[in-house]
Amino acid sequence: MEFFLLTEGARMIHVPHKGLGPALSDVIAGHVPVMMSNILIAQPHIRSGRVRAYGVSSLERLGSAPDIPTLHEPGFTGFEAEQWFGIFAPAATPREAIDILHGSIVKALQDPGVRERFARDGAVPAPSASPEAFTTFVRAELTRWARVVREAKIQP
Repeated sequence: MEFFLLTEGARMIHVPHKGLGPALSDVIAGHVPVMMSNILIAQPHIRSGRVRAYGVSSLERLGSAPDIPTLHEPGFTGFEAEQWFGIFAPAATPREAIDILHGSIVKALQDPGVRERFARDGAVPAPSASPEAFTTFVRAELTRWARVVREAKIQP
């Protein structure tokens, strides 16, 4: 949310919660007017009508929720944020082991059953081209989110 606010030059009062569940409960109850959540947590409440989804923060609509527009569609064009997951190993892990792990992950993410399960949960499997590509991606994410923390003046 802070990244979105910075991108759009908007302001809101931050209401801290101890996780998405309590935050979503407060939105459903009307105590908090808006939040950003991942689709896996929010989708059952969207489908039941307890909350309204205004948009997804990815550049494309989600296959599991094609009726929810992207935030780009109404004009929020400078903002994109997607939740991602990665697998990490200790720095001293032998390259051969890293290559085997990477190949196994790529193979698993190509399995139709795995892809269908990811899609059902609102996720898009997108394996990195190589361990080095993933390292580059992670470094870029760290730089981006460090900027958000700095500019939003977020304190520990």
